[in-house]
Amino acid sequence: MAEEAILGYLENNEGIADSGNFAAEFGLNHDEIVNVVKSLNGYGLVVAQDLKKERWVLTDEGKLYAVTGSPELQLFLAIPLEGISLDELQKKVDPSVFKIGFAQAMKNRWLERGKLVARKVQHVDDNVKELLLRIQAGEIVGQEDIDALKRRKLIVPQTWKGYSVRKGPNYAPKRKKAGTDLTRENLQRGDWKDLELKEYNFNAKGLPPEGGHLHPLLKVRQQFKMIFLQMGFEEMPTNNFVESSFWNFDALFQPQQHPARDSHDTF
Repeated sequence: MAEEAILGYLENNEGIADSGNFAAEFGLNHDEIVNVVKSLNGYGLVVAQDLKKERWVLTDEGKLYAVTGSPELQLFLAIPLEGISLDELQKKVDPSVFKIGFAQAMKNRWLERGKLVARKVQHVDDNVKELLLRIQAGEIVGQEDIDALKRRKLIVPQTWKGYSVRKGPNYAPKRKKAGTDLTRENLQRGDWKDLELKEYNFNAKGLPPEGGHLHPLLKVRQQFKMIFLQMGFEEMPTNNFVESSFWNFDALFQPQQHPARDSHDTF
C-alpha cells in the first residue's frame, strides 16, 4: 500500500517534500513509509534525503492536564464563592493538585488568602490546558509559553526523522521483483535474457568466524596457574629442559602402567 502510494505519486509529481506530511495526507503509517523509502532507495527507484525536525511533545503529566485541566484551575473551581479554610481545601482536592495548583493560582493572583482562601477573580481561563492542546495538535506556540511549560516539565523536546523523496535513476511506476538465482528452468525456457537478477553487495560484512577459543584444558591450566602465582609461587622455565619422569609420575604416586604415562596423554 505505502509502496504503491509513493511510486504512484512520483509518477505525476516531481517529489515528496516531507514524508510526514505525505503519510498524514494519504492516511498511512509514517514508520511504514520510512521502511518503504529505505527499500526503494536501496534499489535506486528513489533518491531519499534525511529530514530532521525538533518538536515538542507532552509528558505524562502534560497529557493528564490536557484532559483534566491544569492544577491551578482545578483548585480554583474547588473554592466556593464564600471562601474556604486552607485545611478544608487541602482535604477537598488531591495533594498533588493542591501543592502545584495553590502555588500557581497565587502566582496568577487568582486567589487571596486571609482566614479563608477566597477567589480574587470570578472567571479565569485555563491557558495551560489550551497551550498543551495546541502543542498536541502540532500548532506553533510562542517561545515564552514553551519556556514556561518546559520549566513545569509538561513538555519535552523530541527529534522527528523523515525523508524528502524524488525519482531515482531506476525509477519505475511499479517495482519489478529481482531474481536471486539463475535456475536450470530459466535457461531451458530462455527467459534468462529478460531476467533481472539482484545485484550482489560485495561490501557487505559477513558473520565473523568463531575461532581463537582456548582449549578447555588450556583454559583450566591457565586458571590454576594464576591461582598459584597469586599465592606467591614462581613459574619454572620448564620449556628449557626435559624433566625426569620420577618427578612427573612417581612422585605423584602414579602407577607404572598407567595410560596417562604415555607421551600423547601426558598433560
